[in-house]
Amino acid sequence: MDFEIINGSVETLETECIVVALEAEGKLCPSAEAIDTAANGYLSDLINSSDISGKAGEQLLLFKVPGIKANRVLLVGLGKPEERKDRHYRKLIKGITATLKKSGIGSVLFALDGCASEQDDVYRETRQLVEWISADFYQYDETKSKKADPIKLEQIMIKLDEEDIELGEGALLDGVAIANGVDTAREVGNLPGNICTPVYLAERAQALAEEFEELQVNVLDEEQMAELGMNALLAVGKGSAQPSQLIVIEYRGGEDDEKPHALVGKGITFDTGGISLKPGAGMDEMKFDMCGAASVLGTMEALAEMQLPINVVGIIAAAENMPGSKATKPGDIVTTMSGQTVEILNTDAEGRLVLCDALTYAGRFEPQSVVDIATLTGACIIALGHQATGVLSNNEELASALLEAGDYAADRGWPLPLWDEFQEQLDSNFADIANIGGRAAGTITAACFLSRFTKEYNWAHLDIAGVAWNSNGKEKGATGRCVPMLCQYLLDLAEQVEIDEHDHDHGE
Repeated sequence: MDFEIINGSVETLETECIVVALEAEGKLCPSAEAIDTAANGYLSDLINSSDISGKAGEQLLLFKVPGIKANRVLLVGLGKPEERKDRHYRKLIKGITATLKKSGIGSVLFALDGCASEQDDVYRETRQLVEWISADFYQYDETKSKKADPIKLEQIMIKLDEEDIELGEGALLDGVAIANGVDTAREVGNLPGNICTPVYLAERAQALAEEFEELQVNVLDEEQMAELGMNALLAVGKGSAQPSQLIVIEYRGGEDDEKPHALVGKGITFDTGGISLKPGAGMDEMKFDMCGAASVLGTMEALAEMQLPINVVGIIAAAENMPGSKATKPGDIVTTMSGQTVEILNTDAEGRLVLCDALTYAGRFEPQSVVDIATLTGACIIALGHQATGVLSNNEELASALLEAGDYAADRGWPLPLWDEFQEQLDSNFADIANIGGRAAGTITAACFLSRFTKEYNWAHLDIAGVAWNSNGKEKGATGRCVPMLCQYLLDLAEQVEIDEHDHDHGE
């Protein structure tokens, strides 16, 4: 699909379908009003005859409206002003894309005039439109014998006022990059465990580096990790025939001497629970246990496409957790790369084991900040459901930056405490730390465990267990969250770099 920003009189623009809006009680938005004028009150007559009223979610597809060039007009209802929140805007776009799919049209023009969102932000509204349309047209067919039908919609135009075109172009470029990153995260997440192995993740990273010259990839194998003392990460993959991998993706868009920001992803390509075997029901969804790694891959791709002026390193700790004859047993004790010893009381609490060594490794880059992303705890689903990412951090400024980025990107997180009192739940009689802290505050104690390995830098933990995939029916599959949040976080960092450079150049 090709996206394009255009300008002009709406009634003269040629397209197979033009999407215009009306508010509650039949109030036409400017583009709809222009069409109504050109069509001698055609839309007003429909409103007066109660064919459409402007209620949120209403749609009316019109053919051959007089006085305009477009073949069809899709008239959509926005409802009252309080019904323009992100949730409503997302539902509106989903409804429109469903209609576009059914109609089989090849080109569409969106002329919503900034009325569809409660926020007066052309960049944000345009970018969301691009991201959400792309998400709605995503199709998974990689492992199907019959491939999905080609998408008929090829051209998507977004009408903006002349003074907003430059802003809109920037939103479009960023939106396409982020949408591509989300697609990659979804595609990798949806692949089954017999295809998406730790080695496969490494190959995907290497393919990205071949596509973008700003990316460099280094993959550490089990022998190299053993030399570094990454015994916690290696303990997870011991029962599997698949070798574990530590995948390091470097993006250099900033100054050579600028310290990077790091993203660390949990890449458990399949999680049986190991010796602490999971129940069989729903275990197929444990192919999604690498969605943290998938979000790092997707974010690094979007970052390279946006060419942001910062340095970022993406680290993926990839392993398969199986109950083989060499598998780690409950009660085993390992020495981590940091030198701390861990008593593994539950082999199904394996994400924190691969992450702790990856987080120690991240310290080698002397990072400005480190964010890890993981489908870490079922407890996060109990706490926050399937709406918000859990955010825990040792630095309030970093946590706030991620939460604000999530709000802006409509990929929201919610903070949880990381108090010292919770650390006591991880006490062990036989090692420095136990890998579980009991049922109470499971998301927090998991983050407490990780915090023991992140004392040298500003760090935040994103628990995406509740948001990384859908389990229901036709919607089942990876979501690509939290690629939008991470991309916005990096966009904000890049903007700050540009502000600092401007101030420096002007001697301020």
